[in-house]
Amino acid sequence: MSTQTQQDRRAKRRVRVRAKVSGTAERPRVSVFRSNRGIYAQLIDDVRGVTLASADSREIEGGAGLDKTAIAGKVGGLLAERARAAGVERVVFDRAGYLYHGRVKALAEGARKAGLQF
Repeated sequence: MSTQTQQDRRAKRRVRVRAKVSGTAERPRVSVFRSNRGIYAQLIDDVRGVTLASADSREIEGGAGLDKTAIAGKVGGLLAERARAAGVERVVFDRAGYLYHGRVKALAEGARKAGLQF
């Protein structure tokens, strides 16, 4: 009997999500990467293979006193701000195999609050 590691389960979920989600110029894909230390997000036009905007937790000022979930919300807001500067209003969300919960959810809600439409 074989057991799947957490990385194996995430990889399977990631493939399932990416089969359904693709970004275009009008509606780019918001790709999320979550590590133990930080969270990173970028807007990707999959048709051209170009990153339009990005944001990560290292750019958040005054983040030393905040928990990781609050920082993720601020990253979402920063990404939405940069997306609007790039002329993007609507996006599709790629959670990259992570469960829509905790920091990933906080990033999405922060981007929504800042005006990005999912």
